Amino acid sequence: MRRRIPWIVSAVVLLAVILSGCGSKNADSVVKDLNKVAGKLESYQGSGEMILHTGQKPLTYKVEVWYQKPSYYRIALTNESRDITQIVLRNDQGVFVLTPRLNKSYRFQSDWPENQGQVYLYQTLLQSIMVDNSRQFTTDKDAYVFDVMAGNYQNGSFARQKIWLAKSDYAPRQVQVTDTNANLMVEVKFTNFEFGKKFDKSAFDMQQNMSGAPNAGQSSDDNSTSGDNGSSTSGDNGSTGTGDTAGTSGTSGTNGASTTGTGDNAGTTDGSADATGADAAGAEGGDKAASASENFAAVEPDPDALPEGVKLLDSSDIQLAESPGVMLRYSGTYDFTIVESAPKDVAMSMNEGIMLDLGFTLGLLSSGDETQSLTWTYDGIVYRLTTNNLPQEEMVKVAQSMVDSSGK
Repeated sequence: MRRRIPWIVSAVVLLAVILSGCGSKNADSVVKDLNKVAGKLESYQGSGEMILHTGQKPLTYKVEVWYQKPSYYRIALTNESRDITQIVLRNDQGVFVLTPRLNKSYRFQSDWPENQGQVYLYQTLLQSIMVDNSRQFTTDKDAYVFDVMAGNYQNGSFARQKIWLAKSDYAPRQVQVTDTNANLMVEVKFTNFEFGKKFDKSAFDMQQNMSGAPNAGQSSDDNSTSGDNGSSTSGDNGSTGTGDTAGTSGTSGTNGASTTGTGDNAGTTDGSADATGADAAGAEGGDKAASASENFAAVEPDPDALPEGVKLLDSSDIQLAESPGVMLRYSGTYDFTIVESAPKDVAMSMNEGIMLDLGFTLGLLSSGDETQSLTWTYDGIVYRLTTNNLPQEEMVKVAQSMVDSSGK
């Protein structure tokens, strides 16, 4: 009898090991589930924090993402230390970058975000996992963790990404993107994520987002569009659009975006003024836009963020239409020019280009015969970087380095 006891104990232990393995999933089974989730995805709302580690010191933003099938998006990025919020919106009319505080919006001719991954978009994360057959897989408490290539981002310095998905419903928990040297570039930590969110009809409407962020919590059948509806952003928060004022260094004309809404009116999608649309929000936006123009101060890139061998050659004050501006010229290993201005009213034609993720905003990358230009705005200031030899990754670094100094 005594000799049988060790065998019984061993059998019990073996059975326990087998049973503990039952119900656990491997990478293939999880990926199979993710394919099903992607195919049935109707809508979601997520919020959390994004930290950019691409500059000399981290930049932190609150991020809120709304999605509704087939292709409606609303992304609010808030820099709390500056009280600046920007809204990226996609609806049936196009892709917009909104500046509610200044009552301005810019429309792009773009199919964003198709084929242009964003680290805070659930579809991008799923695609990254499903297309990488060399994916690495582990588990961490209540999450599945994938280590995959970061090949679906336009930023060439992104190499790999780790993605944490909740075991319960595959909701995203955390994302870390690193470069080829395993240096952390971007991280996103989701504090809330809800599948099947029912949005108000105004949630993706451009004018409602300009006059006062719509309420996401209402049923899609409840068309409540009051400017007082709750949201993570409001008409008083700042935001940025992306536009263009003048060409430099061999480029000319206006490129990139169509402004909608200037001065004292909410604006229309064709850029024309609507006298009946003038309201308190529009008047306040016009006042703040004028203030931004009057208080314009040039922002220089962080010297440590400049490519090795590049220095400021000179700077000069310029006048673009009725708006003051400055032109900075850099020379050395690479040559480029930065033009900054604070337009009171902007009128631009829509031209095709590439929507480039700068982290804190979307920029428009447009190309000429021998040059390319990256245009973005931040808190009402329009920036345009033009070059004939600066790599795209370096253009992004220069733009990101200017955020921390802006608005001072």
